Amino acid sequence: MCIKLAKFAGEFAWHFHSSKDELFLVHKGRLLMKFRDRDEIIEEGEFIVVPHGVEHRPVALYDICEVVLLEPGTTVDTGTAYEVPG
Repeated sequence: MCIKLAKFAGEFAWHFHSSKDELFLVHKGRLLMKFRDRDEIIEEGEFIVVPHGVEHRPVALYDICEVVLLEPGTTVDTGTAYEVPG
């Protein structure tokens, strides 16, 4: 497992990880985690686990969002990133 500190700005691409779960812990700012069926807002000090195979799109709310990521060291940041038209 790796612990990473990431700074998010704006929207990330829709993607999923076929075999690896991800944990996002918001250190500073607010994070909107978009799923195909709902949106979740994660505040400072809160976290969310995105199970493998679940399509998601992290969005930094209010400029920059600092996030601690816990994930296997082999996880590619963009997973299977692709943009969906529309």
